[in-house]
Amino acid sequence: MPVSSLSFTLISKTPKISPPKGFSFTSFTISQNPRLKINPIFRPSTITFFLPKRKPNVKTQNKSHIRGLFTGIVEEMGEIKQLGVAEHGGFDMRIGAKTVIEGVNLGDSIAVNGTCLTVTEFDTKSSEFTVGLSPETLRKTSLSELEPGSVVNLERAVQPTSRMGGHFVQGHVDGTGEIVAKEPEGDSLWIKVKTGKELLKYIVPKGFIAVDGTSLTVVDVFDDEGCFNFMLVAYTQQKVVIPLKKVGQKVNLEVDILGKYVERLLSSGFVESIRSS
Repeated sequence: MPVSSLSFTLISKTPKISPPKGFSFTSFTISQNPRLKINPIFRPSTITFFLPKRKPNVKTQNKSHIRGLFTGIVEEMGEIKQLGVAEHGGFDMRIGAKTVIEGVNLGDSIAVNGTCLTVTEFDTKSSEFTVGLSPETLRKTSLSELEPGSVVNLERAVQPTSRMGGHFVQGHVDGTGEIVAKEPEGDSLWIKVKTGKELLKYIVPKGFIAVDGTSLTVVDVFDDEGCFNFMLVAYTQQKVVIPLKKVGQKVNLEVDILGKYVERLLSSGFVESIRSS
């Protein structure tokens, strides 16, 4: 019985997709090095116009998000060179530094007075780098009080091989406090800070706290005064900006995140669910 052979030919057809009617593609380029239109700030009141929430006219280049973790061990003190409104509509700050700029890359995180900020531009020859500040950052931190010539604490994000000399600092400032007293004792310096009840409840004696990005140990908490204090030894006084600030000036505060987690678990009924299981 004859066997007939059959052959099949597969024809591949790729559908042609056309853009919707009335839709067109427009190519554009974004300058990698926008020139800043600097509006120097010499008094805190001169940037209050930037603090209220408003819809920006131009999209910013970077969005604030956590990119690293810090220890609260300040690497160096940098100097504010320029700050003001940039062409992209955001608020940029240029800082002079030597240590933290070593090996820096665009997008790296550097804590400036305890605030995690993203490097948007840098120049190793002039030893300067630029970071962007969002309106929320200006509202939440004491960075709005800075001016050209101000000194700031700087720390790069830790690496897996770094020593954990301080404590876990996210660079997410919880709020600010006001220096209400500075008292020397020998070669050490007592600092007393007043803050709101919403932060004071997380501050405990002998606990950690980050003040302007510096990992410190709380000595006492004064609930009736809404204050806490800590002591700076002679070495630390030479390495951070806190002793340079006067009574009445603000400091950035980040409380120990462990207290927040404990509060969250207790308020969610987690403990009761464990007991009943």
